[in-house]
Amino acid sequence: MAAPILTTDRMLLVPLADRHLGLEIELDSDPEVLRFLFGRPRPADEVRRAHAERMELGRRVDGLGYWVAFGVDGGARGSRAPAAEEDGEFLGLMMLPPAHGPDQPDDPTVGELGYRFRRQVWRRGLATEASRRLLAHAFDTVGQSRVLAQTMAVNAGSRAVMAALGMRHTRTFYPSFEDPLPGADQGEVEYEMTAVEWRARNRPGDESR
Repeated sequence: MAAPILTTDRMLLVPLADRHLGLEIELDSDPEVLRFLFGRPRPADEVRRAHAERMELGRRVDGLGYWVAFGVDGGARGSRAPAAEEDGEFLGLMMLPPAHGPDQPDDPTVGELGYRFRRQVWRRGLATEASRRLLAHAFDTVGQSRVLAQTMAVNAGSRAVMAALGMRHTRTFYPSFEDPLPGADQGEVEYEMTAVEWRARNRPGDESR
């Protein structure tokens, strides 16, 4: 099962393809978007290598991978998902590959959630909305046992998304960096959700979520 097209109320999530490379280069040209990842914009050659790595990771586990988010009116509240990619505008990149970090489990049933949106559409709840859809896909369709998410401890915005999704903080850790970013001394944090927790939060008829 290849990664499918997914939809939310405001977004069309299209599986990442080579035609999207220019959008990835555009996204990573903004240093604010990469503030808690690299602390600088990424040159095009670096993004091309990252794109190739994403495409390879997306083939490891059926149904997992990367998605490009498209919307209308900048994904404004009350807007609707476009019917097709060409009818929308680029909003950001959603990530749900198999866990693959050096300190993550080598287990095909464990995925890693990530998100990266254009600065112009921040603070509209898009990351939370798209992430919730990917969690549903991971647990209800792909059959993942667990989904992880990591960020810098000082990244309050990303941590708020993880908390809003119902993910639990499981650890703070301190990786070594040759050129640490500001705030790295406070460490990295990992959140997770299990399939059991997802189903408990999403019982039919439960309107509390």
